[in-house]
Amino acid sequence: MAEHTSSSITIEAAPADVMAVIADFARYPEWTGEVKEAEVLATDAEGRAQKVRLLLDAGAIKDDHTLAYSWKGADEVSWTLDKSQMLRQLDGSYRLAPLDGGKRTEVTYQLTVDVKIPMLGMIKRKAEKVIIDRALAGLKKRVESA
Repeated sequence: MAEHTSSSITIEAAPADVMAVIADFARYPEWTGEVKEAEVLATDAEGRAQKVRLLLDAGAIKDDHTLAYSWKGADEVSWTLDKSQMLRQLDGSYRLAPLDGGKRTEVTYQLTVDVKIPMLGMIKRKAEKVIIDRALAGLKKRVESA
């Protein structure tokens, strides 16, 4: 079983405001360093993305892939790899926890990446950590500047 990497950050905004930015895939290239293109291919009955195509450039990991999304209430979204050129696995989640009566939000991002080409575990975990840290920093900046 592949190991996962996770990290958390506190954002000075309500969970609903944070989730609104997470769910707005079309704008990912504006605030994530790694996502160069994002296209929602399918939505659920509530209009939330179910399948999203992403063009990713994360240094050691470059790929054009499709992710399948699952939404758990208003505070959690997870994804699994649907198809990819380079990746064998790309599973992750954002979990939001309200702080200070909902004025602030703790965001936990978990990610598991497995590539089809041989890569040292240490390098793979470093890439996961870079992806997570940049995504959380970008999310915080995007939400707090809105």
